[in-house]
Amino acid sequence: MNALLVPYNRIVATFSSALAESIMLLFVRISLAGIFWRSGRTKVEEGSWLTVSDTAKFLFEEEYSGVPLPSEFAAYMATYSEHLFPILLVIGLFTRLSALALFGMTMVIQIFVYPEAWWSVHMIWVALAFVLIVRGGGKLSLDALLTKPK
Repeated sequence: MNALLVPYNRIVATFSSALAESIMLLFVRISLAGIFWRSGRTKVEEGSWLTVSDTAKFLFEEEYSGVPLPSEFAAYMATYSEHLFPILLVIGLFTRLSALALFGMTMVIQIFVYPEAWWSVHMIWVALAFVLIVRGGGKLSLDALLTKPK
């Protein structure tokens, strides 16, 4: 029985290393960022960087009308947030804060827009955000570089 545990323990040690964790956290950062970045890009005028589209404003007036904010303000805030926080996640700057912001957006979407989407989508987004809120950006992030002891 002990002979079987040696290879297993080596595998566990490899996947428990600081490098493996940092690679995993980078992957989680990119994954969560990609979800929100793609959503943010659907809210801007084609060919522009951050001009909120009339379609996005209409969606916030009609389909997302349950959000307890003025619809035009919500459209702008969602669009800007879905661009800013993913960029910060990818570079690993203010990772915990960015993940917390995207967690908050997810909960607003869950509660006020698509309450039926918990098991199919939002639970996964929350899990990704929680990993980053709890663990931070890892060693492959600007957070690690900026907080490195001197």
